[in-house]
Amino acid sequence: MSPHISPITDTESDLELTERIIAPDGTRVANPQLDRYIQDIDFDALRDLHRDMVVLRRIDAEGVALQRQGQLGLWAPCNGQEAAQIGTGRALEARDFVFPSYRETGVMYSRGAQPGDYVRMWRGEEGAAYDPAELRIAPLQIIIGAQTLHAVGYAMGIQHDGADEVAVTYLGDGATSQGDVNEAMVFASSYRAPVVFVCQNNHWAISEPVGLQSQFPLAGRAPGFGIPSLRVDGNDVLACMAAMRWALDHARSGKGPAYLEAVTYRMGPHTTADDPKRYRDEAELEQWRRRDPIARLEAHLRAAGEFPQEHVDAVQAQADEMAREMRAACLGMVTRPALAVFDRVYAEPHSGLERERDEYAAYLATFEEA
Repeated sequence: MSPHISPITDTESDLELTERIIAPDGTRVANPQLDRYIQDIDFDALRDLHRDMVVLRRIDAEGVALQRQGQLGLWAPCNGQEAAQIGTGRALEARDFVFPSYRETGVMYSRGAQPGDYVRMWRGEEGAAYDPAELRIAPLQIIIGAQTLHAVGYAMGIQHDGADEVAVTYLGDGATSQGDVNEAMVFASSYRAPVVFVCQNNHWAISEPVGLQSQFPLAGRAPGFGIPSLRVDGNDVLACMAAMRWALDHARSGKGPAYLEAVTYRMGPHTTADDPKRYRDEAELEQWRRRDPIARLEAHLRAAGEFPQEHVDAVQAQADEMAREMRAACLGMVTRPALAVFDRVYAEPHSGLERERDEYAAYLATFEEA
């Protein structure tokens, strides 16, 4: 499997360069490359994927609201990217280990994150939002692209241990221009490491459109490193799941790394500190609203007569309950004393750390005096 290498001239031609299973209008499309990876997905499974995407969108909306109300320092929205995250996330096996960026809320959800896990780090309560060992997800990575190096290192450890698992790392289109990502791909290819790179091309690296970084599909870069790649419609949850299963099978069978580019769109701001109205055209947003991943799957289920009202009501209730629990968890968090940041840094007393603690305590005291 390899991507087309024709140049991208506009949004429509861009989408024609992707693999898909469900078209934007909900129509099922035959795909010889991907169909065999989703033969087990029946309508019950499709409704589960729909539920996941609806709940994820509600989690995302609640995160934005909590930040706007001063309860979170920041939030990185994933509205519009539900299919890319849920489709790939649900394809993972429990034994696999994920190295995310900072926007993979849906992957966290698919791995069993609890309501408080979505907000703990953004509230500044803990350095990690969850127990990485329990969810098998490394802490959210703010440094652009750094997680790809961590994933490849972990994958090389998998080889050393002879374990039957895969390291998976998520990155955005902007990260593909970072040296860390390219270095990670060099090592992954050279050592045939069992790692999957998932690039969520949401078209905007903060205020820079992807066309300024590359006039060709990003998946075309991977074969230059000797890594097979596949470019899928990132708003098609079935295509994302099938592509991820292909990539995992490739890596797990000892064939080395694989690369996916999920072509999707960031409907909201880069983070809640960003104002996309300053650089993005409303007409472009409207184009992508017509390709909404949730509406697409709903159209497919409705056409098949497999979208009962009971399902709609149950999903909405579950989404609302998740939002309530998430808000309650956030508002109920008790902030640790500021000096607790020095706790458990070393197993034994450390003079340098004690000196830093004393200096920080003196700094904090200046606020009390004021």
